[in-house]
Amino acid sequence: MRQTIPELKNKLEELYLEYNRPDFIPKDPVKFPHRYKKKSDREIAAFIAATIAWGRRDLILRSGERIFETLGPSPYSYVMEEKFLSLDDRGKSLHRTFFEDDLKYFCRGLRACYTKYDSLEALFTQSDNIFDGISLFRRTMAEGNGGLYSKHVANPDSGSACKRLNLALRWLIRREGPVDLGLWKSISPASLIIPLDVHVGRISRKLGLLQRKANDRKSALFLTDSLRAFCPEDPCKYDLALFGYGVGEEKY
Repeated sequence: MRQTIPELKNKLEELYLEYNRPDFIPKDPVKFPHRYKKKSDREIAAFIAATIAWGRRDLILRSGERIFETLGPSPYSYVMEEKFLSLDDRGKSLHRTFFEDDLKYFCRGLRACYTKYDSLEALFTQSDNIFDGISLFRRTMAEGNGGLYSKHVANPDSGSACKRLNLALRWLIRREGPVDLGLWKSISPASLIIPLDVHVGRISRKLGLLQRKANDRKSALFLTDSLRAFCPEDPCKYDLALFGYGVGEEKY
């Protein structure tokens, strides 16, 4: 499957254009932040939707519908008015291993983030790079939950690629629509890290873009650098292409 650099770039550009279309949005969890108009609602929706973005896409979308029905017309109001207190600490699964108490954790943590920083964009601008921003986000989420950390908020300091958090950041920061929101203006798309998962890692190795075997933080950085050679100002545009390379519509 290895190709020359011009051939590979052309193929990635072709796939990017195929997937970066309005008709992709209703079939992807990015549709949930697209439903809202206010910045705070979109920020919260992006992080929650990305958090459940693993597994079959039809199931992700079904789970998302249930979650966002609970959050109502304004996820920000739901969080800041503590409507989440009615969630059951031993409640049902909302998506695979994401339960009602996990949603409550996210709401408590997000409330702490907005109380301290006013917006999630402001929180992430406190750091010099994306992974440091994720670490600060993770700590602030824990502060809102009495110092407890959640397995659903990945830890880059342990070597995690933080796929789902980087996915949310791609949605919020990339400025070339229509799929991504381009909501945050103070962070450059050039600083984004590729949302690395099993599929993206496998395809990247076949294409010669990644040599390391692990799907970890180092590999995410290496792959992002490889893609930066094709588009230094926006390397994560190719996440849409790698997602679509050799995969059907059913999995994330």
